[in-house]
Amino acid sequence: MSSFSIAWLDLREGADFAARDKTLATQALEWLGQATDPVSPDRIIVDLGAGTGSSLRALNKLGASNIVWRLVDLDGKLLDEALRRHGKQYLIEDYQADLNIVGELPLTGTHIVSASALFDLASAAFIDALIDRLDARKTAVYAALNYDGTTTWTPAHPLDEKVLAAFNQDQRRDKGFGPALGPECTGYLQKALENKGYNVSLKPSPWQLGAKDQPMLNELINGITAAVNEHYGLTESELDDWKKFRLTNIAEGNCTIGHWDLLALPR
Repeated sequence: MSSFSIAWLDLREGADFAARDKTLATQALEWLGQATDPVSPDRIIVDLGAGTGSSLRALNKLGASNIVWRLVDLDGKLLDEALRRHGKQYLIEDYQADLNIVGELPLTGTHIVSASALFDLASAAFIDALIDRLDARKTAVYAALNYDGTTTWTPAHPLDEKVLAAFNQDQRRDKGFGPALGPECTGYLQKALENKGYNVSLKPSPWQLGAKDQPMLNELINGITAAVNEHYGLTESELDDWKKFRLTNIAEGNCTIGHWDLLALPR
């Protein structure tokens, strides 16, 4: 699977927390409290693609407590950073693992599997294999910040739609899990979970980016340009014009990028 820099993860975290639907997150925590076995009171969340612990921090702000966090990521540096930040404050088990090897993921005793900004990178085969394991254990799923393929910029540029179409094509290439679902991930995840009998709730969680987010927007614009630079029918001059326009208007403009949060509870 693809990895991300600590700097980028830190840069986006404020926008992620502001976008994350608080109702679904709170419902996940409430369900966790009700699902705990009195004989085995540990409340366990496995966070896939955990990075530096963003999901932990987000749910902690909403009142999460007495939770065993199993942080799973392929990137050992990110897990080391999570432990450096939180190892003395929370009950953390860190697992450096390839998420593709679904059968070896540390799910024993898990109540909730969480993931943030992960499933849009994943393939249908990965999601199917994971849900098969979760269904066997009646494990809940809390998946936040799944990209939905929509982006709106202000002020507008004539190439916005063409750049977005190219970027969405790039989102579907293999990110380490096989061909990625990209913008289709939420719908696929919802249907797959409902087919297993889960009760699924969805809430929009769009990024709302403006002048206060200039460093993040700068990285985002450069990242979009890099992603579509060699593909999808855009010329170098077109991309250069779009990029210069976007960077010039960072301070005055704004951007909305669509995401969805999903909570799936076993019946």
